[in-house]
Amino acid sequence: MMKNSVVTTVEAAMAGDCWVGIDVAKGHLDVATWPVVERVRVSRDEAGLAQLVAWLQARPPNLIVLEATGGLEAPVVAALVEVRLPAAVINPRQARDFAKALGRLAKTDALDAEVLG
Repeated sequence: MMKNSVVTTVEAAMAGDCWVGIDVAKGHLDVATWPVVERVRVSRDEAGLAQLVAWLQARPPNLIVLEATGGLEAPVVAALVEVRLPAAVINPRQARDFAKALGRLAKTDALDAEVLG
């Protein structure tokens, strides 16, 4: 039975599943995908959001996860929803607890994005 679970995971990755995590900061967004790890950093302005949307549309994600950051995430979510990309905003404490459970104790924007994805 475990074998089927592994095969399913591999088949899902091969079928093009894409999960995205975005770490939101004042001046930029760090973005990471999973299971194929790709990373990109864009500015958190209109031009950066346009770049982000184009980059994400090239690899349609199952879900994009962002931490709530006191409203800094709102324009990002609005840009994603406007083009019908699936986005979820989560509690940052829960994201940090999840990272700790994975053994990811380092705190960088790029690693946060990878954990969220």
